[in-house]
Amino acid sequence: MTHVARAVGQVAMGGVMLAAGTAHLTRTRGYRVAVPAWFPGDPDRVIVASGVVEIALGAALAATWRQPARAWVGLGTAAFLVAVWPGNVSQYLEQRDAGAMLDSDAKRLVRLPLQVPLIAWALAAGDVQRVLGPRLLPR
Repeated sequence: MTHVARAVGQVAMGGVMLAAGTAHLTRTRGYRVAVPAWFPGDPDRVIVASGVVEIALGAALAATWRQPARAWVGLGTAAFLVAVWPGNVSQYLEQRDAGAMLDSDAKRLVRLPLQVPLIAWALAAGDVQRVLGPRLLPR
């Protein structure tokens, strides 16, 4: 991947995270359905906290260019996306509507595997495999 393509991907991923975080803060109630019923804590606070984290990760992706810091931001973003995935699973299993975009079991089911390319995108944006792979993977 060229440096230009990686930079565009990194900034775009930062933009996606910034937009998602902003949506979490401006439409908090609509996202409550993604907080599993079994999760401890107030759903509104969980959504606000996740929105703040998304904004911070998005800003860090857009602003962090030096390695290995960029790789750690990419890894952190991927980890966050993994951490929130159970909410998507719970929303599907509990058949909880989230507006027109996610108002059916079929739409909620289709959404589940879409988290995988987002995770891969975060890892690629940070060039995690090349930079951190040797540190994180046993030889």
